[in-house]
Amino acid sequence: MGLLTPVELVEVSELGAVHFIAIGGSGMNGVASALVQLGVEVSGSDRQDSKYLQALAAQGARVHIGHDATQLGDARTVVASSAIREDNPELAEARRRGLRVLHRSAALGSIMLGRRGVAVAGTHGKTTTTAMVSHLLTRVGADPSYVIGGALTGASTGGHIGGGDAFVVEADESDGSFLQYPAEIAVVTNVDPDHLSNWGSAENYADGFLRFATAPSLRLLVVSADDPGAVALTERVRTAGGTGPTIITYGGSPTADVRITDATFAGTGSTFTLDGAPVRLDVPGAYNVWNAAAAYAVARHLGVDPAAARAALETYGGTYRRFQLVGTVDDIRVYDDYAHHPTEVANTLRAARTGVADSGGRVVVCYQPHLYTRTRDFWRELAAALEIADQAVVMDVCGDREDPIPGIDGALVAEAVAPGTAEVTYEPDWDAAAPAVARIARPGDLVITVGCGDVTKVAPLIVDALRHERGA
Repeated sequence: MGLLTPVELVEVSELGAVHFIAIGGSGMNGVASALVQLGVEVSGSDRQDSKYLQALAAQGARVHIGHDATQLGDARTVVASSAIREDNPELAEARRRGLRVLHRSAALGSIMLGRRGVAVAGTHGKTTTTAMVSHLLTRVGADPSYVIGGALTGASTGGHIGGGDAFVVEADESDGSFLQYPAEIAVVTNVDPDHLSNWGSAENYADGFLRFATAPSLRLLVVSADDPGAVALTERVRTAGGTGPTIITYGGSPTADVRITDATFAGTGSTFTLDGAPVRLDVPGAYNVWNAAAAYAVARHLGVDPAAARAALETYGGTYRRFQLVGTVDDIRVYDDYAHHPTEVANTLRAARTGVADSGGRVVVCYQPHLYTRTRDFWRELAAALEIADQAVVMDVCGDREDPIPGIDGALVAEAVAPGTAEVTYEPDWDAAAPAVARIARPGDLVITVGCGDVTKVAPLIVDALRHERGA
């Protein structure tokens, strides 16, 4: 796939009709929705139907299932993500016609022009933190615009054009596209090497974050005071010279500008003190406490009253595929989560462990490794993360845009789980995963599907299998 080179942004008024390839993707549907709301003629295609496609069609976009060159219609601009291959018939036709072809980040950057951009980056937590900032500003009446890689609970897409001057975006580092955005405020939740097939090394990956955190347009950097990679980034920004951004740190460190103290966790929520006053969150995990602190710091910079900001955080209800409850059968709760990097998988399972602390139940994870390159690079760390669970059903790798790599499969991860920790079942047959989990689960357990591939479709199948097995 490789890294992107930022391009000069085009005003929305110059885009003409816009066609999205893979319009239903987590990073694409919000951009498409925002353009529809701005009055742009939008069309798009995807491999399969989804709730995002249905929502976009309801908003007025012309959507298609499957890819075909004729579906470009009278588009003047075509938007694609890094996952789209050059032999895609729609992309090939756009090249043949000489149409403007933009990466999704360049299209989003165009929409941000003229607003106060807030770009939220980090190896982990950027979707949730973007959603928290967006929710908080919405709740206090600031009516921000936002594009998130996962819809807020109760929303149909990840994009919204508001009447306020703030524009909050999730800034993806995987392909370097976070360097494209004209942001006034940058958030960095953490820096933990990933996507090394693009970046080449951990050092290059860290250098990318340095470029993001010292972009000429930036006035403020909000950054973790606890994550080692983020702390190292802060020091590099401070010693870079020139007129860099103002820095606000957040976290549990005594040196943090926005301080978290007294955090306690119970069930699928938490309580903590933020900036000297109590907050209760209804989403699980220590990582969400830190994400909330980042969102609070951004809101404070944008002029939101501290008490109002804390109160708004308490009403945050989560986002799609972030510890999302799918169903409950016979006191077995089934959740779904997007975690795919070892650190994310471990954090999600620790949060799940808290969720069964009072019930005496077990944590049962159905995990699908994502990408052959990531599995190749991190199979040992992924196995170690699964050891936090009591039972682990490991599926085969979801390759998505990648071709298989010999010897790299789900068995590599499953067999590396240490004996005496989680009991592991390797299930390479996709259709057999849900029945396998349903046979393992028992009342009081917390079941969670984990991964950013099509494992998300397994979660409702587990609910159905449990109902069948238990006569519910």
